[in-house]
Amino acid sequence: QVQLVESGGGLVQAGGSLRLSCAASGRTFSSYHMGWFRQAPGKEREFVAAITWSSLRTVYVDSVKGRFTISRDNARNTAYLQMNSLKPEDTAVYYCAAAPSWRTVVDRAHEYDYWGQGTQVTVSS
Repeated sequence: QVQLVESGGGLVQAGGSLRLSCAASGRTFSSYHMGWFRQAPGKEREFVAAITWSSLRTVYVDSVKGRFTISRDNARNTAYLQMNSLKPEDTAVYYCAAAPSWRTVVDRAHEYDYWGQGTQVTVSS
């Protein structure tokens, strides 16, 4: 089992920044790819970004490329999502998730075995 707890969400004006954190406990954090997903009201959960267990590869949805950066600190068992130049359409509940390192696809929700409870991000115009 892996327990994930997100933090860092909040209310920010358009153009502002937030950094989300995802603290992991349980099994070895470095054995998992980490991903961030989001879900806006009335919409399906959407992939945002992922980072492989070794940090050698990162993947982003096109809508956040150049604005969001995913990273991880395996010594601290924590993954991060730095969000800059936020837009109202980024408003959603953001979830972090963990997928076993042997999986090769990291941008599909069904590849992830463990999920956090989510943190709300609201961007005002």
